[in-house]
Amino acid sequence: MANLKELRSRISSVSSTMQITNAMKMVSAAKLSKAQEAITATRPYADKLGELLQNLSSSSEGASSPYAEKRTVKNILLIAISSNRGLAGAFNSNIVKRVNTLTQEDFRGQNVKVLALGKKAGDVLRHHQDIVETNTQVFDKLHFNDAAAVAEKVMDAFVAGTYDQVILVYNRFINAATQQVMAEPFLPLQAKPEQSTEPQQEIDYIFSPDKDYIIQELIPKSLKIQLFKALRDSVAAEHGARMTAMHKATDNATELKAELTLHYNKARQAAITNEILEIVGGAEALNN
Repeated sequence: MANLKELRSRISSVSSTMQITNAMKMVSAAKLSKAQEAITATRPYADKLGELLQNLSSSSEGASSPYAEKRTVKNILLIAISSNRGLAGAFNSNIVKRVNTLTQEDFRGQNVKVLALGKKAGDVLRHHQDIVETNTQVFDKLHFNDAAAVAEKVMDAFVAGTYDQVILVYNRFINAATQQVMAEPFLPLQAKPEQSTEPQQEIDYIFSPDKDYIIQELIPKSLKIQLFKALRDSVAAEHGARMTAMHKATDNATELKAELTLHYNKARQAAITNEILEIVGGAEALNN
């Protein structure tokens, strides 16, 4: 059994750790509330715009867009969205695992490159993946213009033929305790899926000023919105994962502190008992 001084030191260390993890949990909870409001406001608009884009992509005019061109897939770009900070449980490692699975199984034998948005995924993936860039500034103060700039570079590379397919890999925010890893097609544009079992409802849009102009303006904007939504999803999921991880860490520290305190009390009681026995033994020796 450890001595009293060592136990006191460990109890003090665990108490300090418990205070830190509890403070981080409270900070993440406050940030989560704001991030959750942001993604809740963004997601319906992005989803509706994506649905509209799918309908337009199914038409001949939509298919003529350079962003809808389907080519033989040889060069693939994976946009791995992680975070710049750790202490968020399996948040970042899940992204790394999904990227590795895609490169080693789904796209095995193809030329796969990775664009890392976030420091953590970039630091790990650069050892065994072909990283074209690691962008950490996009999360400094997440704004639509920053996401649009990244999206424009990717879109230009796709149109130039550098990549034949682009996929977003990110954590989708479900709730504070649940995040879903997504591998979502970004380019080329995905047409509306066929559903042969149900009758299709044709949507007749009224275009002003004209259909071609609207399509050419809408498609780039929609792609930028999709990336921005993925980034906001990832930020909300990060705060939820960190809050959950720090909550569990605080609970574990509390249990460890209680266990160490029990050991300390037992050791202290044993030391006092030994001292009493020594005093009694010495007194009896003097009397004899």
